Amino acid sequence: MKLWVTISLPLYLLDQLTKWLVLRNISTEEVIPVIPGFFNLVQVHNTGAAFGMLKNNNVFFVALSSAALIVLVGLTWRGVFSDRLSRLAAALLLAGVAGNLTDRLRHGHVIDFLDFILPWYGRWPSFNVADSCICVAAGLLIFSSFFDGKAKPAAGSSPA
Repeated sequence: MKLWVTISLPLYLLDQLTKWLVLRNISTEEVIPVIPGFFNLVQVHNTGAAFGMLKNNNVFFVALSSAALIVLVGLTWRGVFSDRLSRLAAALLLAGVAGNLTDRLRHGHVIDFLDFILPWYGRWPSFNVADSCICVAAGLLIFSSFFDGKAKPAAGSSPA
């Protein structure tokens, strides 16, 4: 719970503040170069999932996000996130899912604004703070899974 207050809440607020600033200051037709040829600020309305997949499915993603939050709270309550790394990942996941869910409920789409142009790839799909939280959380959960249970024997097996 402590991580939710110290990590999730500030990141959720940062996500909502940055999106509010984008909505107030950048039109959907505008591109503001921050690092020319590499990083811009834009305003993109995403009605789908990551990278704009499954566009125009806002109701589905509201339901999916709501279910994800319920499952996340339930898993946390049951103590599934037992190590520090997985608890940090859960806190980041909470911030990200809540941030994008708030957008979907308030605007009918997610506000994306970070626009990178990668030399080896081209224009990367625009994203936001909440998306970053979700991606880092996924990486941390994968990373922590390599260490989870290393010290204890597998279920049903006897120690050698």
